Amino acid sequence: MIRLPWAASACGGREHTSERPRIEHQFPQRFFNWIEMAGIQAGAETALAVSRDDDGVVAVTFNRPAKKNALTLAMWRALTNVFAALEQDNAARVVILRGAGTDFCAGADISEFGVVRRDAGTARDYEAANSAAFAAIRNSRLPTIAAISGTCFGGGFGIAAACDIRLATADARFSVPAARLGLAYPAEAMTDIVAATGPQMAKYLLFSAARLDAGDVLRAGFLLEVVEDAEALWQRCNATARDIAANAPLTIRASKAAIVATFSRDIGDIERARALGDATFDSADYAEGRTAFAERRRPRFKGI
Repeated sequence: MIRLPWAASACGGREHTSERPRIEHQFPQRFFNWIEMAGIQAGAETALAVSRDDDGVVAVTFNRPAKKNALTLAMWRALTNVFAALEQDNAARVVILRGAGTDFCAGADISEFGVVRRDAGTARDYEAANSAAFAAIRNSRLPTIAAISGTCFGGGFGIAAACDIRLATADARFSVPAARLGLAYPAEAMTDIVAATGPQMAKYLLFSAARLDAGDVLRAGFLLEVVEDAEALWQRCNATARDIAANAPLTIRASKAAIVATFSRDIGDIERARALGDATFDSADYAEGRTAFAERRRPRFKGI
């Protein structure tokens, strides 16, 4: 596995340095370019860890376990940059988002709100940053999987909602506590929550600020599956990711676009989905799929 230690944990991580982050394994220069393209510095202010293995499975880890992986403003911006860079990485096939330690993500780091979200003006700037992160996940060409354990609150719930597939441990807890903080989420941030839970559950979550367990949100359709513990969660998410990574990337991209168009009914989305679908029939992967079927072997897709 290739590990890209762009950011250290806020507790016990590497000290900030102006030097290029140390890479644990040897790999081509293009990965250093990938790091630079993402625009992410090593240091505690970002606290994101990113890795990609040889199968194209990318893991994005929120790495502030002492803070229940609450995201700072710098982390929201870094998350957007990560997904922008992944759009250019042809070896990436699927992304798993997870939290270090026992929690997925407690949402935004409220301790910095007195500075970065202190009034309507700074709030608009802050909301632009986290809305951009939600959109980057939602609009990624890559399938995204949320591996949820422990706390999944606020912005963490929004990140999970932006993902394509969500699995959780039985002890996971879910909440959108905006009403207890006296702030409001912008419409852009609500898009994924409404799509993932339905309007009635979204209203209940926002109006009541209730804490729900994994069974509650499973029944609401928010989760695909609930597993026993963190070990089972990672095994299940990893197996799902590898199943996806083995399939034709162009087909998956076209399918994701078609599902979006089905719900949006936007003419632009429909035309984009049609173009991506048409492109699969002219692809080398389609020829490979037919050949592999005839030869009774597993196809080797390249995304071209």
